[in-house]
Amino acid sequence: MKAVACHNGELSLVDLPTPTPGHGQVLIRVIRAGICGSDLHARTHGDASADVADEVGYDAFMRSSQSVVMGHEFTGDVVSYGPGCRRRWTPGTSVVAVPMIKHGDDAHLTGLSAHAPGAYADLMLVAEDLTMPVPDGVSADLAALTEPMAVAHHAVRRGEVGRRDVAVVIGCGPIGLAVILMLKAAGVRSVVASDLSAGRRDLARRCGADIVVDPTTDSPWEACTQRRGYLTDASDLFDTAFSAMHDLQRIPGLPWARVMRAAERVGATPQGPVVFECVGVPGIIEDIVSHAPFRSRVVVVGVCMQPDSFRPAMAINKEIDLRFVFAYDPGEFRDTLHMIADGKVDPGPLITATIGLGGVSAAFDALGTAEHHAKVLIDPTSDVVDL
Repeated sequence: MKAVACHNGELSLVDLPTPTPGHGQVLIRVIRAGICGSDLHARTHGDASADVADEVGYDAFMRSSQSVVMGHEFTGDVVSYGPGCRRRWTPGTSVVAVPMIKHGDDAHLTGLSAHAPGAYADLMLVAEDLTMPVPDGVSADLAALTEPMAVAHHAVRRGEVGRRDVAVVIGCGPIGLAVILMLKAAGVRSVVASDLSAGRRDLARRCGADIVVDPTTDSPWEACTQRRGYLTDASDLFDTAFSAMHDLQRIPGLPWARVMRAAERVGATPQGPVVFECVGVPGIIEDIVSHAPFRSRVVVVGVCMQPDSFRPAMAINKEIDLRFVFAYDPGEFRDTLHMIADGKVDPGPLITATIGLGGVSAAFDALGTAEHHAKVLIDPTSDVVDL
């Protein structure tokens, strides 16, 4: 079969033997695969990623010296089963799968490990237990976006965003755009998006962002503060405390302390917006901590592979809440697939090109600086090699 392998940062079209499904595994024919920002990182920073993965207990993340078939966003058709399978779907059934597979007792990350070849290929293996049928009417293009949309779904859930909150998305690459889509699917009424690229700002509008700004000329923080009277100065925070105490203590016999606690429970006390950091380069967290309104909740989605720093004293003074997110659980993956099927979220605007296996290397090079592209899909049967 044909596949694209990454070795020492180079992507090459190669011939490989057809995989044989092992215990509990399903062989599928790849119909669509997506190129993920994590793939771009793994190509150039694989060894650094492997070092971090090793520290947290996974020692099989891809390294530059290995030859790895990448691709963890995909949909395909069932071909055959290995031993121990329940054979739940007939051959030809379209499926998606959480990109993990087990060999014996060891679990591996599909497309990010030499032990689990991914979807940049004609055929691949998936775990039957983590495989789900694609609902009727869902195209292969949209089904292949289940995985990246599940990442965004998890990030939005971790952010605990209310419909009346203002959400600020910093960076409108593929994951930032997916977060915008999931915020709107969750009913968030005010989404501010910020990106340096005019092309990506246009995509943010198409994904439903209510306000889109160019940070070189406009401030996303001013935009969100105009939507809601957030606190941006310590003196305003102090004045709020004095005003509240003045008003509460004018009422004789009022248990003002209990009133304040009750106000906290119903969300009536000053809070900031929910900010999604979707850039993943050094300095972004510090910039957000320094300029976001007081009591902002910051969800870090972008993967920064270099050491970074921010001023804890600034975060402390402003009571900034930092949360870091990684992937999703199988329930979120399943829910995302059905949100797409039910039309609650439409990731179609993310798709900006479809290429064949022969165009993968050029696509990786282009996506490193692409202004107009978001999600590039791979069709293994296609001869298209240019974006």
